[in-house]
Amino acid sequence: MKTTATPQTQTDTRPDTHQMVVIHRGIRREARLLIELVTATAPGDTARARVLAEHFRTYRLGLHNHHTGEDEHLWPVLLARVDLEADIVLRMEEQHERVAATLAAAAAALPAWEATAAEADRDRLAAVLAEHRAVLVEHLDEEEKSLLPLADRHLTAQEWAAMGEHFAASAPKPKVLFFLGMALEEADRAERRSMLRGLPLPARLIWYAVGRPAYARTVRTVRRTAR
Repeated sequence: MKTTATPQTQTDTRPDTHQMVVIHRGIRREARLLIELVTATAPGDTARARVLAEHFRTYRLGLHNHHTGEDEHLWPVLLARVDLEADIVLRMEEQHERVAATLAAAAAALPAWEATAAEADRDRLAAVLAEHRAVLVEHLDEEEKSLLPLADRHLTAQEWAAMGEHFAASAPKPKVLFFLGMALEEADRAERRSMLRGLPLPARLIWYAVGRPAYARTVRTVRRTAR
């Protein structure tokens, strides 16, 4: 398949696109758990509904920032460098719009359930979250299969890193630590080492001293009825 040349220098290194797979793993898990946790909430348990509503807002913020980073720093660079494969990038953009629409639908269904924890509102929210997850997983699967190989061939490590820099600058620092925990939770030793190696030393120290225990506490609170 013919493509245009990619600007390269001898000092450029290839991007570690597998890090995106690690991040996606955490996103998939949280999308699934949201459905299970909401469904398991007893009618009238507004305290539990408030906990999960706040968790959804955190999840939505992370996914929004993740996709915005791709919108601003990944798609434009790739579109300038590929020819016949441009349809893959355009499809990713369209899928982002669908994911955003399902997130907006879930956000619209959330306040009624958060206020009363009524069974009908719970089931309505769970259905919307299930629709969101279906659209999301379709997107993540295709991105990993079709888009990441393009990024590996056409982006430099510095260009790839721009997405992470965007993410770190777009969320409150405590939330950034939580999102790092999301990614690292199911990472193996090599994946964890790769993710943490890209952080400045002070950031790694903050993760171990503050972020990791805070993430563990939040997970215990959010998932106390997980099945």
